[in-house]
Amino acid sequence: MPGKPREAEVAGNGTAGVRPDEPTAIGRRVLRLRTERGLTQRQLAEPAYTPAYISTLESGKVRPSEAALRHMAERLGTTPEELATGRPAHLAADLRLRLADARHALATGAPEDAATLFRALRAEAVEHRLPAEEASALLGLGDCLLESGDLAEARECFGAAERLLADEPLTRRVPAVRGRAAAHRLSGELRYACYLLETTVDQLNASGLHDPDSLLLLYTASIAPYLDMGARTRAGRAAELALALAPRVDDPALLAGMHRGVARTLIAQGRITEADSSLAKAQELYQQLHIRTDLAHCHWMRGYVHAQHGDLERAESELCTARAMLDSKRAALFTEQVEVELADVLRRRGKVQEAEELLRPLLTAGEQDTGALRPGRGAVHAGAAHRLLGLIEEQRGDDPAAEEHYRAALPLLEHADAAGDVADLCRLLGDLLRRTGRVDEALDTYRTGLGHRATPGTTTLGPAPAGPPM
Repeated sequence: MPGKPREAEVAGNGTAGVRPDEPTAIGRRVLRLRTERGLTQRQLAEPAYTPAYISTLESGKVRPSEAALRHMAERLGTTPEELATGRPAHLAADLRLRLADARHALATGAPEDAATLFRALRAEAVEHRLPAEEASALLGLGDCLLESGDLAEARECFGAAERLLADEPLTRRVPAVRGRAAAHRLSGELRYACYLLETTVDQLNASGLHDPDSLLLLYTASIAPYLDMGARTRAGRAAELALALAPRVDDPALLAGMHRGVARTLIAQGRITEADSSLAKAQELYQQLHIRTDLAHCHWMRGYVHAQHGDLERAESELCTARAMLDSKRAALFTEQVEVELADVLRRRGKVQEAEELLRPLLTAGEQDTGALRPGRGAVHAGAAHRLLGLIEEQRGDDPAAEEHYRAALPLLEHADAAGDVADLCRLLGDLLRRTGRVDEALDTYRTGLGHRATPGTTTLGPAPAGPPM
């Protein structure tokens, strides 16, 4: 991550350690601009001031008033802000335009390339003491790091953005909260991701800041960790609240994300046709916005929908499309997660060797390899990969190897609080243990699974957040 904000050098004088808004810095700036324009102190001063005042100001012994700044700026052909702060005229507006360009680069290209742009823009915002623009750069950089799978650094970026905006209204900090929650979810910390989102929703409602855009973003973001934890009722409630807010939101990217999130709850409820329709709406919006990563996620989810409906050929096609799109963007973590789900479809289609060839590299990469699924980086999908390899080994008749994979998956999923996945895994492992004569171990394993299935998302989470007044 880029270094901590540093004090900028005074523009044009090469002196470090002096704040750009201190009298010394302002005086040197006035002296430089006056000299460049060939003006004498008298010419700069008259008719409102004296040459002696200009001399005192240039030596840094007096801070100019706003009226004096306006007078000198007019004579020097600049702006009062540039004289007072050292920022070139229109710098903040120019930075915001370039931040939008960097966002477009992230939407259409590789996250590493966009990250380079955001890092440079952040350094420029730090130099010119523009905290709002620095926060925007950090948010963009955090999103780049989410795509590439650098989750710890992504959390740092989102946290730094929150701190920069600490004195701003909570609505300004919501995108940073959403980013931090996404990083925790991808790390396998589902409960904490839910806590962050729920707490922020409650704070918004308690403070009377019923901002539709912010609430829609938070409710949509909470759907995925709720479902991963098995808290389907809460996920459905979050989807209902998001749909109720949608008519009050104009941002097409937010609406597309909402349709994608709602589709997940519809899939969980078995409402496949409605889920596919919701995904089609999201896909249309992402195509209009040219946001390739989210468009790939729509193909990914449609593949999952077809797999749930038993149409494995179409599922494979959609997942292959998603994988190719994400791989072309070098969105490493998302590509690996799609490969796990594609491997499941391939296994179900009888293409066992192809499935195994996809899965093993995802788990055997070294701990320092950014391409490895492991605790802290794609833990839920790492558990799913072990589960699939266990099924393949069982199919092949190698019960010890299957058991090894099931046991490797269990702590990954338990740590992530993925209740439904833990229950299913315990069923598989219990069946294997019972079949191999270890009945007592099987019973203990079944009990573990039942314990997770009995209370998903109820004892582990606090009261559900209230909806806003509509």
